[in-house]
Amino acid sequence: EVRLVQSGGGLVQVGGSLRLSCAASGLSVDDYAIGWFRQAPGKEREGVSCISSNDGRQYYADSVKGRFTISRDNAKNTVYLQMNNLKPEDTATYYCANGNTCQSSTEYWGQGTQVTVSS
Repeated sequence: EVRLVQSGGGLVQVGGSLRLSCAASGLSVDDYAIGWFRQAPGKEREGVSCISSNDGRQYYADSVKGRFTISRDNAKNTVYLQMNNLKPEDTATYYCANGNTCQSSTEYWGQGTQVTVSS
């Protein structure tokens, strides 16, 4: 059984930092692209960041470039999203998901974790 279990998130003030984790079981994170998505109330889900499987190339939405960093720990089979200099517009439910590539459709999803940035 494949599971992506998320942790991290919470309430933080503007300018603060949080780290999200996506721990996988039933698949190896280095065999798949792992992406982070978010959805704010009343808005469509958007892709935030992705790390590819083969070369570890990282992709970021323009809105988070320079503030968010995606990384992968193969030994822990976990992908992280370090979020710095958080803004109120980063408030959303964040999800991780796997896919064959960062451009392909997703397969399995994490349960979601809330990030709230207060001003």
